[in-house]
Amino acid sequence: MIDFPISEEKFDGDEVAYRRAKDFFAGDPSMNQGRTLRSIIDEGLENYAAVFAPGGQAPVVDLMQDAAVGEILRHFHTKGNPTALLCHGPISAAAAMPKAREFRAALIAGDQSGAAKLAKGWQYAGYRMTVFSSTEEKVIEDQILHAKLYFNMVDALKTAGAEVIIGADFEPHVIVDRELITGQNPRSDHPIAAKLIEALDRKVAAA
Repeated sequence: MIDFPISEEKFDGDEVAYRRAKDFFAGDPSMNQGRTLRSIIDEGLENYAAVFAPGGQAPVVDLMQDAAVGEILRHFHTKGNPTALLCHGPISAAAAMPKAREFRAALIAGDQSGAAKLAKGWQYAGYRMTVFSSTEEKVIEDQILHAKLYFNMVDALKTAGAEVIIGADFEPHVIVDRELITGQNPRSDHPIAAKLIEALDRKVAAA
């Protein structure tokens, strides 16, 4: 059994909802039988209605340069299927670039011009989106990580061609643009879930 890492506070004091989520997390195969992204792609992405990427530092370190993530994102973009990215998750969208690894390396090197050239043709150029803000990041850097992130995510997405819209720090903020749904921070979790469900309902109604 996997320990359930979410406190009751996330459920606004609703103990029934908390227990239901805890039981799902502990017992459902989807939560306890990990799979590789490649195995999911090989099985067929047509079997999936939406894609979601959470936050944390993994999107900045791994997901934004992962070839399998890029393949998944390109598929959902082409199909117009809902793609929801939360907190640091929106930087994962860079994986859809043909040269995502080189783009990330250019960002780390401070080569904004080179990064912009590498991002040419990015599927999400021109999209409105949000991401964990620079000022929110500074709180995490100073108080939790005691280290600096590799690069500024807001600037990175703008360099790639996105229109980045930032709301108030640590307050819910969600942007929907075509199939892409982005949430700025952890407190955007409920609103982004609601928007994702709305998008899925629209897809079902249009089918």
